[in-house]
Amino acid sequence: MFGNFRLARGKSVLLRRLAKLKRVRFTNNISQAKTMGLVWDASKPDEFQALSQFHQKMADRNIDLKIIGYYPGKELPAKLTAIRYLTCLKKDDINFAYRPVAPESNRFIDTRFDILIDLNFNKLFPLSYITSLSQAGFKVGVFDDNYPESPFDLMMEFKGKAEIMTYLTEVINYLELINKNTN
Repeated sequence: MFGNFRLARGKSVLLRRLAKLKRVRFTNNISQAKTMGLVWDASKPDEFQALSQFHQKMADRNIDLKIIGYYPGKELPAKLTAIRYLTCLKKDDINFAYRPVAPESNRFIDTRFDILIDLNFNKLFPLSYITSLSQAGFKVGVFDDNYPESPFDLMMEFKGKAEIMTYLTEVINYLELINKNTN
């Protein structure tokens, strides 16, 4: 019950901030993108290998990729530290209302990424908060019919459990189809 109160408080703050949110839309396709943000549920650190491969693929396309993740523990696993393109929040970086309060989270929110991809498959509130308030021009996430105020410009629906690399490959395939005539 106390956790529900904290979450309700966080959602209330989010709704107030969303009412003031103004963002510039990115209307091109991925071939014109220069920056990309990725929001990741880091509770399964073994998934980072796929993210590292994705980072390399984006670097090959000359897209600067930044990743922010949330690890629900107090100490980050060693494999998630000292990586230039990854910011990983932990339990101490989340306040009473489950809102991220680390300066890195605010910098990520304020960065005007051309594209933001949400890998928050478990709908963790700290990551939903970041995605919702992000200044990214185009937001991609997993379809959820229980998400009435979706922050996404494109939602991907998966049957069964979505694997990170499969999901990212499909997102890129669809982003390549969008506004194809603008090339």
